[in-house]
Amino acid sequence: MGPIIGLLLAAGQGRRFGSDKLLHLLDEGTPMAVLAARRLKAACPASIAVLRPEQTVLAGLLAEEGLQPVFCAAARGGMGHSLAAGVAASPAAGGWLVALGDMPFIQPQTLLQVARALEAGASLAAPWLNGQRGHPVGFAACWRAELLALAGDAGARDILGRHAQAMVRIETSDGGVLRDVDMPGDLAGP
Repeated sequence: MGPIIGLLLAAGQGRRFGSDKLLHLLDEGTPMAVLAARRLKAACPASIAVLRPEQTVLAGLLAEEGLQPVFCAAARGGMGHSLAAGVAASPAAGGWLVALGDMPFIQPQTLLQVARALEAGASLAAPWLNGQRGHPVGFAACWRAELLALAGDAGARDILGRHAQAMVRIETSDGGVLRDVDMPGDLAGP
């Protein structure tokens, strides 16, 4: 089995934020997507960042963190395109730990638990908080063909819905698994 590859999906538009939220500096002076990348890379040393072609500044920052930038020209069409591009860029992967650039508050241990579930043989894995599935989501290599076929904005929701019985649920108290940043007010915390 090949390594579990971290996929940081960072190609979204972020229109509601009012500026480039992925470059927004958090309290410690680190851009949001860079913090998300560092945490992902701690769990998956081999990680890819999927970006829109014009995101050259962010690509440079994430490359400095050791992520391989992958540009997805179709990213404006939705998260499914970005996820498919990341999977296509990692043909030897044993699976993927899919994290989002606007979810920087997930604890490193949570990311590691999902990666370990994949390494232990889970085909799908995700953290759960109070009965809700959170992020990141782990996919074993057996989902490669379905992930490569993704398009549109639903991402992998259809795969997860159709195969819910295969999901390894990792119960957590990590509120970061449900905390995405869509607007500046989301930075204030839950």
